[in-house]
Amino acid sequence: MNPYFILAFALFAYMAIWYAIAIVKSSNDVADVAWGLGFVFLAWLSYYLAGGNDRALIVNSLVTVWGLRLAWHIYVRNYGKPEDFRYAQWRSEWKHFYLRSFLQVFMLQGVFLFVTIWPVLFINISVPEPFQWLDVAGVSVWLIGFYFESAGDYQLKQFKKIPANKGKIMTTGLWRYSRHPNYFGEAVQWWGIFLFALAIPGGWVTAAGPILITYLLRYVSGVPMLERKYEGNDQFEAYKKKTSVFFPLPKGL
Repeated sequence: MNPYFILAFALFAYMAIWYAIAIVKSSNDVADVAWGLGFVFLAWLSYYLAGGNDRALIVNSLVTVWGLRLAWHIYVRNYGKPEDFRYAQWRSEWKHFYLRSFLQVFMLQGVFLFVTIWPVLFINISVPEPFQWLDVAGVSVWLIGFYFESAGDYQLKQFKKIPANKGKIMTTGLWRYSRHPNYFGEAVQWWGIFLFALAIPGGWVTAAGPILITYLLRYVSGVPMLERKYEGNDQFEAYKKKTSVFFPLPKGL
């Protein structure tokens, strides 16, 4: 059987399990934890199905570091708190809430996950190729992205720990140069993974993965949804005028 069909079915079962967890917990934001862990699950399942190779081992290790860090960060951030405002809003607005949650939160996320991880699946399933400069470039780009995402998350977490900062907008550290350095970093990591795929004949077709995740973060579920929360906030409006929305730039550009 085609390994992509096996992986797609496994991902469907994985997301269905998380949907059941969401019903039990009455909280759809478990989908955010499922996101990072889903990449780890699918990466190693495809590695196992194909027998593994050296390039795949490196790529899967990078994906594992990213996925586990992100899942843990979100779990700690959400632990003991009410459901995320996005999901809570949908819970109050949607008719046929449970059906729409299944299709529009968990299954749709599964589709996005499957497309985004395409470079990883391609690397795992393809015939091994010798290492080349694209692999070195891939690691370098991935490390830059990981720094922006992890450091951005850490800086924001430390900022929010200070009681005096409650209700304020963070404008220091990496957040001085981008309003969403963590989202930027996540996108960059997937472009780094794509460079590994380019080292394999036909790998260019997997560009759909980093293109999709970049588009989602910048124009759909990342930047727009979060910034909508701060509409009308005077401090945030002033911050917007001076700070790049996504790609880090010097202040005022």
